[in-house]
Amino acid sequence: MKTSPSETATKASRGSDLERSCDASAEEVSQDRGLVTILRVAAFLCFAGWTWGHYYWEGPYGVLLWQDATYSFAEWLGVSWDEFVGTGADDGWLQVWLSRITWLYLGCAVLTLTVRRRSTFQMAALIGGGGLLAVLSYAKYVGAQRQFPMFLEHGGQMLAPILLVLALKFGARHRVTVVTAMLALVATFAGHGCYAIGWWPTPPFFYGMISVSLGVEYETANVLLRTFGVLDFAVCVVLFVPPLRRWAAGYATLWGFLTSAARPVAGMSMSLNYWGADQFLHEAVLRAPHFLIPLYLVVLWHRQASVSPAADKPAAAPSVKDTSMAVEPTS
Repeated sequence: MKTSPSETATKASRGSDLERSCDASAEEVSQDRGLVTILRVAAFLCFAGWTWGHYYWEGPYGVLLWQDATYSFAEWLGVSWDEFVGTGADDGWLQVWLSRITWLYLGCAVLTLTVRRRSTFQMAALIGGGGLLAVLSYAKYVGAQRQFPMFLEHGGQMLAPILLVLALKFGARHRVTVVTAMLALVATFAGHGCYAIGWWPTPPFFYGMISVSLGVEYETANVLLRTFGVLDFAVCVVLFVPPLRRWAAGYATLWGFLTSAARPVAGMSMSLNYWGADQFLHEAVLRAPHFLIPLYLVVLWHRQASVSPAADKPAAAPSVKDTSMAVEPTS
C-alpha cells in the first residue's frame, strides 16, 4: 500500500519535532545542572569558610550566652558556674559545646557536595544548616547593638543552602528559586548599602579596606563609600526591571567578588605567618554567596534571553522537494 505524500510529510514533521524536543530537553537538563552547580559551590564555600572561622577563632555566640539568663539556666541544671563556663581554655561545658558547632558546619559543607534531588534527609539537614547561619547572623546582629543592616547583609549567606535545596527540589529555573535568589541578593546589597551610604554608622574597617586596597586617603574613601552605597540600592531596584536586570546582576557579581576579596587583600601581609591567610582568607570564602548568587542570576537570564529569539521564530514548513524525496522510498 502506497503512502500519500501528505501522510509522509506529516510523519517526517512529527519525527523532526520529537527529535528537536529531545534535544531541547537534554539542553535544559544540562543548563539546570550548571545552575545548580553554581548554587552548590556558593553553599559549600559559605559553610567551609564558617567552619574555619569556628575552628580557628570562635563563633560569635558569646553575646547570646554570657547573660544572667545563662547563669539561671546553669543553676537550674544544678551545675556550678565554673563548671558551666569553665575556668580556662575550653574546659567548661559551654565552651566544649560551642567548639563542637564546628563539626555541624563541616557536616553541612559535606552535604552541599553530596545532596541530590531525591536526598530528602540531606535536604532537611541543609535547611537546618540555614537555621544555623540564621542564629549566627542574629548573634552578629545583637553584637552590633541590634543594627538591622548587620542581620540583613547576611541574607545571601543564610539563604545559600535554602537556594540549593529549592533548585534541587523544584528546579534551578523555577520561579520560587529565582525569586528567593533575588531576595537574597537584595538583602545582601541593601544591608551593605545602609552602612556604606551612612544611614547606620559605617564600620571603621570599611574605610580601612578601601584605603589599604586602593591606596587612598580617608576623604576619598568616604566619597567612594557613599557612591558605592548609592549603587548598592540602585542594584536592588534595577534588579526588578526586566530589560536591565542582567546588567544589575552582572554588576552585583563583580562588586560582590571585589568586596569579598578586599578582606584578605587588606589584611594579609608578607610579615605574618602564612601571610595571614589563616586569619583573613576565610573572610572571602564565606562570602562566596555574595557573588555566586548574582552569577547564578546572570547565567540564568542570559540563557533565557538567548533562547527567546529562537523560540519566537516560526518553524520552516517542509518544501515540495523535501516532501517528494520523502515519498520516493515508499513508492
